[in-house]
Amino acid sequence: MLAPAIDTCANLSPMLNQLSILMLRNYLKISLRNLWRNRKVSTISIVGLSIGLACGLVLFLLVSYMFSFDRYHAKADRTFWVVTDIRQENIVPTDATPRPMGDVLRQELPFVETAARLENVSRRIMAVPDGKGGFLTKFDESRNLCFTEPQYFDIFDTKWISGNPKTALAAPNTVVLSERYAQKYFGAANPMGKVLRFDNQTNLTVTGLIKNLPSNTKLRYDAFISYATLPTLMGEGSKQAMQDWTHVFTVCFVTLREGTPVARLLDAFPILRKKYLTTPEAKKLDFHAIPLPDLDHMPQYGGRTPKLILYALVIVGLFLVLAACINFINIATAHALKRAKEVGVRKAVGSSRWQLIGQFMVETTLVTLAAVALAIPLAYFCLPMLNSALSIMNTDISIGRLFQPDSLRWFVALIVGVILLAGLYPSLVLARFNPVAALRGRLTTQQVGGVFVRRGLIVTQFFITQLFIIGVLVMLAQVRHMQKADLGFRKEAILMVPVPAGNVLKQDVVRARMGQIAGVEAVSLGADPPAAYRRLPVPFTYDTHTQPEKFPMVVKVGDKNYVSVYGIKLVAGRNFRNNDTTNNEALVNETMVRELGLRSPGNVIGKRINLWGGDKTIVGVVRDFHLSGLPQHIPPATLLNYYRENQLASLKLDPASIPATLKAVEQTWNELYPEHVFKADFVDDLLSNFYMTEQILLGLAEVFSLIAVLIGCLGLYGLVAFMAEAKTKEIGVRKVLGATAAQLLWLFGREFSRLLLIGFALAAPLGWFLMNGWLQGYAYRINFSGWILAGTLLVASLITALTVGYESLKAARMNPAKSLQNE
Repeated sequence: MLAPAIDTCANLSPMLNQLSILMLRNYLKISLRNLWRNRKVSTISIVGLSIGLACGLVLFLLVSYMFSFDRYHAKADRTFWVVTDIRQENIVPTDATPRPMGDVLRQELPFVETAARLENVSRRIMAVPDGKGGFLTKFDESRNLCFTEPQYFDIFDTKWISGNPKTALAAPNTVVLSERYAQKYFGAANPMGKVLRFDNQTNLTVTGLIKNLPSNTKLRYDAFISYATLPTLMGEGSKQAMQDWTHVFTVCFVTLREGTPVARLLDAFPILRKKYLTTPEAKKLDFHAIPLPDLDHMPQYGGRTPKLILYALVIVGLFLVLAACINFINIATAHALKRAKEVGVRKAVGSSRWQLIGQFMVETTLVTLAAVALAIPLAYFCLPMLNSALSIMNTDISIGRLFQPDSLRWFVALIVGVILLAGLYPSLVLARFNPVAALRGRLTTQQVGGVFVRRGLIVTQFFITQLFIIGVLVMLAQVRHMQKADLGFRKEAILMVPVPAGNVLKQDVVRARMGQIAGVEAVSLGADPPAAYRRLPVPFTYDTHTQPEKFPMVVKVGDKNYVSVYGIKLVAGRNFRNNDTTNNEALVNETMVRELGLRSPGNVIGKRINLWGGDKTIVGVVRDFHLSGLPQHIPPATLLNYYRENQLASLKLDPASIPATLKAVEQTWNELYPEHVFKADFVDDLLSNFYMTEQILLGLAEVFSLIAVLIGCLGLYGLVAFMAEAKTKEIGVRKVLGATAAQLLWLFGREFSRLLLIGFALAAPLGWFLMNGWLQGYAYRINFSGWILAGTLLVASLITALTVGYESLKAARMNPAKSLQNE
């Protein structure tokens, strides 16, 4: 008896599959017809979704790229960056360690597989000898060069073209080049065995050639000089310097053996401190191990992309996609009445509710897929602009990352989520129409999506839009505040020209020759401008004290012209008397006086400070000036006239003749230093780099806020269209009874004003909380004042009025006879 039943089921299965295929084909035909028939609405829906998806796609690709840094190395999960916190009155985090650390980790800890040391190179000359005592070309290398050990290539995945990674950097005076630097130095010639002159001191032989490194690494070096070369460049005292445990100079990486918990390494650090440092010294240094991929997300150790910012970008992307989905829902429900008879007919001939839901979900899927097809090229054309904006970080984000397995999974999940989010509610609304009411045209607006739901959707859009506006206004005000703030020194028309340090006689010649150039008003030599990238504070003793002070101080180096060139104000005492090599005078800032507990700046004049192993006499107090831009508080600082560190000439120029003066400066400099490469920068350009992160964030915020406003406008259009559809007969009746156009417009304005204010009431406290938290990262910041909220409400109101005005006015001017003809 069972056999016939089984045969029947077997025969039914192909029939059911065929019916399903036919039904799906039918759904597709009907969906395409409906989308074409309502092509204006379909276009708006597709464009709105595509813009939201494109923005979400760009942001997710950006975040995915930033989280991919140095994760591609095979040993990344067990490789750590050893960093040091210097404990003074405050903790000063650094990304370096004492020079012996890497070697000790390799030799003394059996659970360490390997360790490598690395020291960065800056402001050095790399030259190609011509074989006749001169040079074919010279290059000023301020980045991308480092000293490192052969073990570096055991830790980090590097593709070798020529050379042996085990031995290429084993001997002194050897260098490994990337393809692009080999091309830069030697053109198309084979670089192996060729010689480079490093900083006019040492010949380096090329012993290896590697593939160019990918952009998603924090270690973007193109020339690796053997670490064994370092002692030969130091001269006397090199042995002591290489074994110095009290100062941090060297970046250290360590790879643990498989299965070793990082806790074993952390437990070893106190033992090493006790073994190699005295008790007072050990108290000042704390060693930590940070997972290799995490370092770029830790600003205190030089990271450029904090995780908080990346998570915020993800939320921004989700908000934009959500706004686009709300758009679709608003427009779909606004035009639901036009499809009432279609639904009524389909229900009358036997379509079930789930069949109708399936039909409308197929339409949503088609709209979403069309939006995806438009979003991908939109994102493709946006990525070059994003890479350009982030050029300082050497980003190389391509649309190809989208089709990698990890990215593809979340993108498919995003598409499915958009289909469900955008299509499910309108489908349920349309599928539940009463067929009799639908065929008689007696559906009410309550049946086409509840009033509460529609209002909730539009409030959400107002909330998102106003939250973006608040963020942009706050960031714009803070960036302008930082750009225009008084830093305590002059920054306009000051040219910085690097000069070789150490030769005091040549320095006097530089002052004299540069000072004679027309357009150069004054010349000063020093180590760096008043505000520069962070220099580690140093310990010191004050007056007759025998122990170092509880707080360290930052040391700036400049000659007697430094104060006048930069317009730094003296508040007590005097400036340096001369530029002699025996100069033992010092200037301190006001913060130093306060930290010493002194009431008057004059009380510090004539007192002694001891640092760098020598005594200096304080002869003056200068007004506080910023040492590293506005984000940080001004620390205690001293200005020393220390000729050995003079490596920068600061030229105060006449603003009226800058182009001609620049040419004369370059010519004079080339005469003075023919073996070096001329390079010059203006101080205000350097300072603008301090705020590069803020400027990038502001640019992104402005673009995505504009897009959020655009998406919001499309959503408002959907609601206006819905209200115009719903209030057609009401408007006709009111016009017959004498209502004016202004009174009819208020029907729409009243609704939107209420929803706008509700959205503002939600956005204002959250915007205040988020942006106030962001502002806390700046020592000198704007106040989150009422004008920001008032400006947000004003901008949102104008946008709303412009968006709904046309459709509302068209509805108000409609002929009442036409609107009442079906009554």
